[in-house]
Amino acid sequence: MPMKCPRKLLAVSVTIALGIVACIILPPRPTFGQGATQEPSLKSQDTNGRIRTTVSLVVVPVTVKNSSGELVTDLQQGDFRILEDGVEQPIAQFSADPFPLSAAILIDDDLKVGTAEKVQKTLAAVASGFSASDEASVWRFDEVPDQISEDFIADNDKLLTQLKQIDLSSSFPGSGSYTMTNGPRVNTAQPPGPATVPTENNGHPNTKHIDDAIFAAAQQLQDRPPERRRIIFLISDGQNAKNNTHKYDETLKLLLSNNISVYAVGVGEANLNRGVTFLGNNVLAKYARATGGDIFYGDVTRENLESLYARVSEQARNQYTIAYSGAHTDRSKPYHSIEVRVRRPGLYLLSRDGYYLSGTP
Repeated sequence: MPMKCPRKLLAVSVTIALGIVACIILPPRPTFGQGATQEPSLKSQDTNGRIRTTVSLVVVPVTVKNSSGELVTDLQQGDFRILEDGVEQPIAQFSADPFPLSAAILIDDDLKVGTAEKVQKTLAAVASGFSASDEASVWRFDEVPDQISEDFIADNDKLLTQLKQIDLSSSFPGSGSYTMTNGPRVNTAQPPGPATVPTENNGHPNTKHIDDAIFAAAQQLQDRPPERRRIIFLISDGQNAKNNTHKYDETLKLLLSNNISVYAVGVGEANLNRGVTFLGNNVLAKYARATGGDIFYGDVTRENLESLYARVSEQARNQYTIAYSGAHTDRSKPYHSIEVRVRRPGLYLLSRDGYYLSGTP
């Protein structure tokens, strides 16, 4: 009678087991974050000893509305097409799930007195649009951006308290906490010579620096985790001085490089400059449209403003998210344009115009 060989049986058993595991453990999907950079495929080892392959993707949040301005939420991956530099890209990942928000709330502290009083009475309503998974920092600005909150606030009650304490009539131009330091589509270079400060119709000098305020908020947001939606929640009349330290193109590059969208609520004079972008008048709309955000206009009644605040957070959180590798275009270029299309007729899309590869000048 032949002897049994336990070692041989053990070897066969291990071989079969490994084969079964190999069939069950599928290759993981590429990393799905918000970064706008592309890197070669990287291999890393997890705590269980398995090799995982990760690929950086271009992530594009997309808002879709119908002709009535209502959000369209029933689209599928097959309804979308995405082009980079005019070349169609295969969609690697798609999601309609809501994202938690990291928001920098920027409040204009140089509004006309009547507008400022009405805005201040509604600021507490901003907090109601944020959920338990969101976080927000609070800023106000005139000539200089002033960060009011020490850092991002994740507790909604603390955020509400912070907003209630804001007094838009107590700040003076030039008082701020941000230290100044010294593109894709619009704005020409600053003309030589000293900058001139335009004057509003009421004789009030326009010394407000919206570009600098957005730049400061974007610097704070750029380090937030990639699984969060990064937005700037801007409440302003859109009056912007020409002598900002950071110009529009520089600020827009920072936003696009870090996938930060601007959502603006236009108050006061902003309602008079709707859609006027060919002369550069409507800086709020320019930032919103270029970054895939949005702009909302309305009167300064309490009910109207509070409804607009709610729309900002709802829309920012509930976007479609499309990701692709960008491998089919020239990776030596620092800037790449993005165009998103939807197959269903009669819909309006909001997405950013493009992005910059990280590490490029």
